[in-house]
Amino acid sequence: MDLTPLVAAAPATAPDPTLDTGPDSIEVTVQRNDTLERIFRSAGIDAATIAELRNLPDARSALDLLRPGDIIRLEHIDGVLQRLNRQISATLTLSISREDQGYAVSYIENPLEKEVVGRRARIESSVFEAGTRAGISGAVIMTLANEIFGWDIDFALDIRRGDEYSVLYEQEFQDGDYVGDGRVLAAEFMNQGKRHRAVWFESADGEVHGYFTPEGEGMRKAFLRAPLEFTRVSSVFNPKRRHPISGKVRAHKGIDYAARSGTPILAAGDGRVQFAGRKGGYGNAVILDHGRGITTLYAHMSRFSKAGRSGRRVKQGEVIGYVGSTGAATGPHLHYEYRVKGVHKNPATIPLPRTEIPSKYLAEFRAQAETKLAQLEMTSGERGQAFASR
Repeated sequence: MDLTPLVAAAPATAPDPTLDTGPDSIEVTVQRNDTLERIFRSAGIDAATIAELRNLPDARSALDLLRPGDIIRLEHIDGVLQRLNRQISATLTLSISREDQGYAVSYIENPLEKEVVGRRARIESSVFEAGTRAGISGAVIMTLANEIFGWDIDFALDIRRGDEYSVLYEQEFQDGDYVGDGRVLAAEFMNQGKRHRAVWFESADGEVHGYFTPEGEGMRKAFLRAPLEFTRVSSVFNPKRRHPISGKVRAHKGIDYAARSGTPILAAGDGRVQFAGRKGGYGNAVILDHGRGITTLYAHMSRFSKAGRSGRRVKQGEVIGYVGSTGAATGPHLHYEYRVKGVHKNPATIPLPRTEIPSKYLAEFRAQAETKLAQLEMTSGERGQAFASR
C-alpha cells in the first residue's frame, strides 16, 4: 500500500504544542486485497470510525467496493477522521467530511469535456505505424480493427502498402487536461482500392446501437475474419500446397497465423465447444459448433482457456486458448479452419451475413450518419489531424 504524505515534513525543531498545525493529509493507492480497515489502520486513523461511516446513507457501497489502483485521500487530526475523498469514476468523487453533528456525505461531479477530432493515415509498413505518425492512439486503432472493420478486413492478410484510413472520434478533457480518447463516431478504410465506411449510431430510445454502414447495414457479423489480433499470415488457404514437414502436396484447408506463443485465440463466432483436446497433427485443438452446419477449428494451441473446454458455450471474441506449436507445427502459430457441413471453406473470402437497422429507426439513423460522414469528409488527403471541434 502506498501511503504518500501530501504535506511537507515537519521541521527538525520540536513543534510548539500550543500551535494548531492542521490535519494530517494522506493519499492511499489501494492495493490488491486491501480493506478499509487495513487502510485506516495503516494511516493511523481510529478504525472504530468505519462503523459510523458505513451507516451513512449512500456511502457504504462506495466505501466497501475497493479496486486496486483506486485513490483515497484522508485527513485526520490525532487519528480522528476529518475528511475522506474517494474517486468513484472519472467524473464522480465521494466526499465525506466531519461536521458538528457527525459525518456528511456528498458526491462531487467533475464532468468530461469532449472534442471531436478527425485524423487520416496512409499505410507504409503497418496499421499501427501509420496511425502513430498521424497521431492516432493505439486504443482507437484497435477499435477500428476489432469493433468496426474486423468482420470485413483481415488485418493480417488484407492490409497493403498504400492503404489509407480516416477516423472521426472524441477526445476527452477534464479541467483542460487531456484524459483519453472516447467513442469513434465514424471511420473509413481504403483497402486494396475498396472503400469501407462505418458510423456509430445509437437510437434515442437506446434500443439500437452499434456501428453500421452508411446504408444501415451492421458492421458486426456472425464471424470474425481472423480469430486473433494483429499478426501475420504464414500460410493461406491453398488446396495444392506442399506440406512444410512431409514435403508432399497436401491441401491446406485453412489459414495459418504466425504469432508469439501465448497470444490469445478468439472464438470467431458464438457457439459451443464441440471438442477440446489432443487431435493428431493438429496438436491441442478446439472445434466450435456454430449451428446451421458451421464449425471452426483452432489448432496447435499451447493451452486452453477456461472457456475453451468441451461443452462450454462461448461468445464471439471470447478467448478459447493460446497460440503454441503442438502437433505437426514448425513454429508457434494458429491453424484456423472454417467448415460448412464438413466442407472446408476459405475463411478469408466466405461471405458473412449482415444485420440491418430496423426500418422504424432509419430516418433517425440517416440524420446522424449524414452529419458524421460530412465531418469525416473534412479529413482531407493530408495525413495527421484534419480538424478539431468542440
